[in-house]
Amino acid sequence: MRGRSLIAALVAAAPVFLFGALTCPPALAQDNPAAEEANDPNAGGPDPADQQAATPDAATPASADPSVEPAAAPADDANQPPAGAEAAVPPEAALPPPVEGSPVVTSIRAKLADPAFRKNASSDDLAALEAFYGARSEAIWMTDMGFSSEAQAAIDEMLKADDWGLSSAAFDLPSAGDLPDSVDEQALGEIKLDLVILKYARYARGGRTDPDKLKNVDMTPTFRDPKIVLAEIADAPEPDVYLQSLHPKHEQFQRLHQALLKARAESEAGAKPRNMQRIVVNMERWRWMPENLGELYLQLNIPEFMMFVVKDGKTIQSEKIVVGKPVYATPIFSADLKSIVFNPEWTVPSTIIREDLLPRLRGGGGGLFGSNTSILKQHELNVNYNGKRVDPSSIDWNRVNMGAISFTQAPGPNNVLGKVKFLYPNRHSVYMHDTIKRDLLAREVRAEGHHCPRVANPGKVAAVVLAEDQGLPQAEIDKLLAKGYNSGVSLRHRVPVHTTYFTAVVDSEGKVQSFADVYSLDAAVAAAILGKEAKAEAVADNVEVKAPEVKPKPPKPSTLGSTPPASGFAGAAP
Repeated sequence: MRGRSLIAALVAAAPVFLFGALTCPPALAQDNPAAEEANDPNAGGPDPADQQAATPDAATPASADPSVEPAAAPADDANQPPAGAEAAVPPEAALPPPVEGSPVVTSIRAKLADPAFRKNASSDDLAALEAFYGARSEAIWMTDMGFSSEAQAAIDEMLKADDWGLSSAAFDLPSAGDLPDSVDEQALGEIKLDLVILKYARYARGGRTDPDKLKNVDMTPTFRDPKIVLAEIADAPEPDVYLQSLHPKHEQFQRLHQALLKARAESEAGAKPRNMQRIVVNMERWRWMPENLGELYLQLNIPEFMMFVVKDGKTIQSEKIVVGKPVYATPIFSADLKSIVFNPEWTVPSTIIREDLLPRLRGGGGGLFGSNTSILKQHELNVNYNGKRVDPSSIDWNRVNMGAISFTQAPGPNNVLGKVKFLYPNRHSVYMHDTIKRDLLAREVRAEGHHCPRVANPGKVAAVVLAEDQGLPQAEIDKLLAKGYNSGVSLRHRVPVHTTYFTAVVDSEGKVQSFADVYSLDAAVAAAILGKEAKAEAVADNVEVKAPEVKPKPPKPSTLGSTPPASGFAGAAP
């Protein structure tokens, strides 16, 4: 009992005794139009820093169509093994013989071994409890007079879960004033509190749902090992403070937490709720983020249509971005920036081949096989068969194996990637790049084209990142921009790229800013973690809405060929 004497425990528990007595969160692109970058070598081929002017190899397949809504995970402990599942313990990992324990600990061990007791708890939690109490001789929460003062502090903290954007109703908490009248009852109270603490620890890090099952989200929360949680809270002088420390420490999460406390106070005082549900939804998204964002990192916030270069928690550069339109939604994920390519070659993604090129090539209008290959000349595209340049007029486009065909566009003023691309390999084959459609950046709602984000002033972004990463001077950047040809510079240090979807942020003065839910994702997150749909009045009250909602629309028929080369692919650029 934390090494405290029985007398001390009795003194600490006496008020409780008297009070109790008196009160009682992939299909291939050829089959899936929303996985447009699936076979796009621009995102994952050989690093141009090692193989300049080479056409990169095909990247990994993209994820499933983000326009199709998968079933959301239930608003429960979504990241746990099935209840009752026994934890498989290999012989070499068998637990050591338990130390001699007190009557309460002996009873705890017996109950943990009872199949009837185990059927409603997770195998990971049970395994952690077995290891913990097998090596321990005394209970940590129970005294002869009921729960200790430390236990009461932990219970009181979890009762305030709503202040942290969680729900206290999700935790089956014992009463702090319980007075067990037997050793077995004491053991049950100890186990019950332990299991609730482990559940709270998971929920604090995003365990209410599996975000990877939500539309357009590719994120996996990281949870603290339940064995570590038990060991740490047992040694914590203030268990309530320890429980608070389990929540994300990111500055924006903490600001959202303060905004939620303020909104809850105003609501309790009779005022109209201030955007509470949207605050809770965005707090949950922060739970899914990596605990360490990186000393230097890039954040692309989709609803804000902005990207930020952040060093030591401070933004050192910000730029406008264009994201994919809803039918080709930019995915939400994190990956490490590996290289920056100047004057890149473009390999046409599968979706653009299928939706824009093939109908033209198979539509007749000249050539050896009656194909219309003028579309290739118009957009300065080269044709490769098994990696070798071929004459497009020599191909029967109605019979050729398209798996062996690739289309590339050389660097130049009409290249749809512009002057720079940023490679952070990922299963979506998405990367950030320049754009020759500069008019898109002047719009307020910048959701257009396919999945890949496009950034204003990519040369400046590249210069800032490479100066921080390896001290590359501006003169070298200028030289690469002017004369480089598919020239890549590999990063020397880890620089994460976080593509996020925060529809609410809090500024340094505590003001909540809200951004349009451009992909209509907030309701799905709310349903997954709260078990209900978002309410309009709960997401747009007393906030500054930065951009109007953009409703998903079916893709328009291709206009490829109707625009001059200088405009790139009309509506089809990545």
